[in-house]
Amino acid sequence: MVNPIDYRKMKSSILKILSTFSPDPVSGQKISKELGVSRVAIWKQVQSLQDLGYPIQSTSKGYFLKKQSDCLYSWEFPELKDRVFYYPKLASTMDQAKHHALEGCPDFSVVIADIQEKGRGRLDRNWESQKGGLYFTLILRPEIPSAIAHQISFTASVCLVDVLRNDYQLEASIKWPNDILVGDQKICGMLCEIKVEADLVKYLNIGIGVNINNSPKIRNVETTSIKALVGKKISRKMVLKQFLTSFQNRLEANDFSSVLDQWRILSATLNREVEIKTTRETVKGKAIGINESGALVLETVEKQTQLIYFGDCFHLN
Repeated sequence: MVNPIDYRKMKSSILKILSTFSPDPVSGQKISKELGVSRVAIWKQVQSLQDLGYPIQSTSKGYFLKKQSDCLYSWEFPELKDRVFYYPKLASTMDQAKHHALEGCPDFSVVIADIQEKGRGRLDRNWESQKGGLYFTLILRPEIPSAIAHQISFTASVCLVDVLRNDYQLEASIKWPNDILVGDQKICGMLCEIKVEADLVKYLNIGIGVNINNSPKIRNVETTSIKALVGKKISRKMVLKQFLTSFQNRLEANDFSSVLDQWRILSATLNREVEIKTTRETVKGKAIGINESGALVLETVEKQTQLIYFGDCFHLN
């Protein structure tokens, strides 16, 4: 029996070869010999890649990449084979991720969209999702009780701040519960949804929107993007790969105590006067800590201690 051709793997391999030799052209014969397929097969896949927007130039000497692409197709992530679901446009990556989760997709699957038409933020607010930003939802299946599921989202926010600080030299910080700021400007938002069965996590979806090359405008919220801060266009694909690698390493380490300690260090909320809005009430006070369950410890104006488990946080000073 002849094994079926994995065209996704072939596309990934062709792009890797062209990237390695760029800007020099590589002959179709050389690529076909390298991959063990016919030159016609290579030609067809190059045609397909060109149709999908890759800047591949065909010349008498072969093929070459005119510039590095920033496409987010599944073959750009060969290490996550069969776990990347890319869409040019979606209503919401969170809604699509829920569908995939219920269909039984594997742990650490990723739903990506170039544009979201109905992106959602906390408390069902609209999340503006222009072209140029990075919008994705991670589908996780941690074998943990629901009571400690917050550890996963805290880990995600720490990892993203690490990427922004270490790879882009941005002084990023975390606004409780998991918004990412640079200064007082929002650069990233996160949203978590969980399904629980018998007190165990069935799946945990983390939706993340990062302002990279877009110019977001959110009512009553100061925003910024990586491009605006560093002064040049940034690869969305690279940001996503950097985050996924960091996040996967942190999850495998399974050391939430150090994550929580780092979260406290990176917090933009602790020791500030804040206002917390929930669906039921609005509370003001000073954020004096974060406990092991992820709740914000608030000292109210009446000098009482109150634990806040969810809501929108606004810094007052």
